[in-house]
Amino acid sequence: MRRLLLCCGLALILVVLYPISVNGLSPSMNDDVLGLIVFKADVQDPQGKLASWNEDDESPCIWNGVQCNPRSNRVSELVLDGFSLSGKLGRGLLQLQFLHRLSLADNNLTGSLSLSLGQLPNLRTVDLSGNSLSGPISSDFFQQCGSLRSLSLAKNKFSGQIPASLSSCSMLTSLNISSNQFSGQLPAGVWSMRALRTLDLSDNMLEGEIPKGIEGLTALRALNLRKNKFVGEIPDGIGGCIMLRSIDLSENSLSGALPGSMQKLTLCNDLSLQINAFTGNMPDWIGEMRSLEALDLSENNFSGGLPSSIGQLRSLKQLNISTNTFSGILPDSMSGCVNLLVLDVSHNSLSGNIPSWIFRLGLQQLIFSENRLSGTMDNAFAASMENSRQKVVALDISHNNLSGEIPLAIGVFSSLQVLNLSKNSLIGGIPSNIGELKLLDILDLSENQLNGSIPLEIGRATSLNKLILEKNFLAGNIPTSIGNCSMLTSLSLSQNNLTGPVPAAVAKLAYLQYVDLSFNKLIGTLPKQLADLGRLLSFNISHNQLQGELPAGAFFNTISPSSVSGNPGLCGASVNRTCPTVLPKPIVLNPNSSDSPPGSIPEKFGHEKKILSISALIAIGAAVVIVVGVIAITVLNLRVRSSASRSAAALTFSGGDEFSHSPSTDANSGKLVMFSGDPDFSTGTHALLNKDCELGRGGFGAVYRTVLKDGRSVAIKKLTVSSLVKSQDDFEREVKKLGKARHSNLVTLEGYYWTSSLQLLIYEFVSGGNLYKRLHEGSGGDYLSWNERFNTILGTAKSLAYLHQMNIIHYNLKSSNILIDSSGEPKVADYGLARLLPMLDRYVLSSKIQSALGYMAPEFACKTVKITEKCDVYGFGVLILEIVTGKRPVEYMEDDVVVLCDMVRGALEEGRVEECVDGRLQGKFPAEEAIPVMKLGLICTSQVPSNRPDMAEVVNILELIRCPSESQDDELG
Repeated sequence: MRRLLLCCGLALILVVLYPISVNGLSPSMNDDVLGLIVFKADVQDPQGKLASWNEDDESPCIWNGVQCNPRSNRVSELVLDGFSLSGKLGRGLLQLQFLHRLSLADNNLTGSLSLSLGQLPNLRTVDLSGNSLSGPISSDFFQQCGSLRSLSLAKNKFSGQIPASLSSCSMLTSLNISSNQFSGQLPAGVWSMRALRTLDLSDNMLEGEIPKGIEGLTALRALNLRKNKFVGEIPDGIGGCIMLRSIDLSENSLSGALPGSMQKLTLCNDLSLQINAFTGNMPDWIGEMRSLEALDLSENNFSGGLPSSIGQLRSLKQLNISTNTFSGILPDSMSGCVNLLVLDVSHNSLSGNIPSWIFRLGLQQLIFSENRLSGTMDNAFAASMENSRQKVVALDISHNNLSGEIPLAIGVFSSLQVLNLSKNSLIGGIPSNIGELKLLDILDLSENQLNGSIPLEIGRATSLNKLILEKNFLAGNIPTSIGNCSMLTSLSLSQNNLTGPVPAAVAKLAYLQYVDLSFNKLIGTLPKQLADLGRLLSFNISHNQLQGELPAGAFFNTISPSSVSGNPGLCGASVNRTCPTVLPKPIVLNPNSSDSPPGSIPEKFGHEKKILSISALIAIGAAVVIVVGVIAITVLNLRVRSSASRSAAALTFSGGDEFSHSPSTDANSGKLVMFSGDPDFSTGTHALLNKDCELGRGGFGAVYRTVLKDGRSVAIKKLTVSSLVKSQDDFEREVKKLGKARHSNLVTLEGYYWTSSLQLLIYEFVSGGNLYKRLHEGSGGDYLSWNERFNTILGTAKSLAYLHQMNIIHYNLKSSNILIDSSGEPKVADYGLARLLPMLDRYVLSSKIQSALGYMAPEFACKTVKITEKCDVYGFGVLILEIVTGKRPVEYMEDDVVVLCDMVRGALEEGRVEECVDGRLQGKFPAEEAIPVMKLGLICTSQVPSNRPDMAEVVNILELIRCPSESQDDELG
């Protein structure tokens, strides 16, 4: 409050006393301190940059942004650039009578300029650019500005006319009032400021003709009038500004021919005249401007041929004459432009062949599109072989009349990022060495007469973003190697003669947005994995010979009917055609089928099916019962007899649970459902739920291994949460949903068994053990390599992304639930089991799955927060860190508990994250992969669910992190 009252008082003192005498103020407060404190009172300082400004100080010379003259100890410079100050410019600055430099650039100051430069007689430099100052500039502002050398009011919102009084600033060397809203005509008095070296009036709304008299500015180095509304011709007097280095008159409405006096500007480096209405030829005298490095005449009405004198511009680096009506051929003299890097002659009427000298210049960008060039490219590309290290980044010769084949020499252009040869009459095949262009971003060969097949080597161009080959005569299959072009966003192969199926590799292209395969002869069914492409905006497969059901989910649920038309064999909602059932129906063994003979099912199924050999199971089951004691045997036998008296057969397992087929429908009846195949447990059932064949136990139950009659092993999970399991209808609904999940990185659920007291889940058997044991219980020499770890992370991510696509949440992700198959691939188990329980939130926090506590997202502890897929993302992030570091999620020391996420995050902040990698991998892992993977793990374990990425995004990130393997290149070679 004291400071506020003081500032208000000081402001009042200034208003009242300043007109009388600044020297009449109390000597106890320095004039500069007074002025700056009042200035501070008028602005807001959100970042506290002016905190050092204290009204109790005798001098402001140590304040932030303030500099003083060491002799007079008075403020000479006030530089507060980028301080984020807001508010208005107050009259406090008027106290700074010895101020030479005032710079308040890049703040948020508002309001108008109420000050006059004459009130600060010693000012040399004023920079108020990059604020939001507005309103017109009064003529008083420029009065008595004779001492001013540099003024910048750029990037504000000033409006109105430029005051004629500006001409009184006779010593001004730099004037920048660009990027405002000034209007009206440019005062002719501007040319009277003979000391001007730089004049920037660009990006305003100035109009009328450029006034005559500019020849008086003999010291002018840079003139920028870009983006205004100037009309008429360039004043002939511009040739008198012989010191000009840079001229920018672009984006106006200037017309007429270029004045001949411009040839005097021999020091000019940059001449920009684009987007005007200039006419006439490119003058012969252009070669006299020998210092030119950049010449832009684009988007005008220039005509005629290019003069041979252009070859004298040996310093020229950029030449843009696009979008005019130039004709004829490029003169051979241009081979003398030895420093030329960018040549754009597009949208003209140039004719002839591509010059043979063009690739000898070391060009980086060459744009010839939309001209009348003809002939083959052979001579030009043959000459390119003379320089085996071509620097061309962009080559566009589209929309001409070129003929012949694409030269094999294209492989020399290793730096090429854009290659556009579309809309010509090229023939032959696509050169196989196109795959050597590792940096190629855009390849457009559309609308030619190319034939042959798409080369397999296209997969080596791994940077491809757009591949456009439409409207040719290409045949053969779409190469599967296209899956290596992981950056593709656009794929257009329409209107060719392509055959074969749509390769599943297309589904690997996670960034795809636009796909057009229409008007070909493609056959087969579409890969179901295409539904995983989350960025698709358009997918046109119309007018092919495709058949079967469209992929389900995501983009394909709303695909346009026109995008799939012309394929009589396709079915689904989008083509208004019901798909026939192609998968075998689940085998349901009903206990009310006792009248049927063994090996068959009831007549209502219409055909024979094998069923379990009940009597054999009884005998074998009884034979393998572990005898705990006489009483247990007696009870067990009583249960078997009781069960046999109630049904045609029964199976008895250790623990006294029943697995039976009964003719009754009471609570003791059992129901077996297999989702595919024809199981028979008659062989190997001695192992079924036998303690000796137990594979392991988890929060949801124990898992046993048994062998089917055909020799195939399966894993059976006996749920130990029977009292918590949902009703039979809800249980079956959830299990059948899980049974539809089919992914190479998921353990397949093959069926289930139900009674009110016993529930079994039948899974495929995975032989390689689990990830936890491989990470934490292996011997010293037996550890996972980096490649194995990365594959495990990526495979697990893909499986979770697939589950989330099906609206299935895992809920219980941990390393012991990641199984490893015989080929080393990860398979995720125990997914979605918590959905079998009626009260998820209470159950997951119970002691039954506390082993997963280190993987559990923080929202599990909050009953009011919805459990979503982001919980799985959190657990996956912990799993990433566990795999890379080889450490458990929570490590218990003698007197400390180490949480893995916190440890890695701390190491990252200290710049030693590489030290966190498993010590067994030291020197045997790529840091460019390991460190980004760990950072991804930390992102996935964000405390805020919305900050975690989706699993589909995680998969994309991981595929970008992975360095291209040499093995892929070998396969393509």
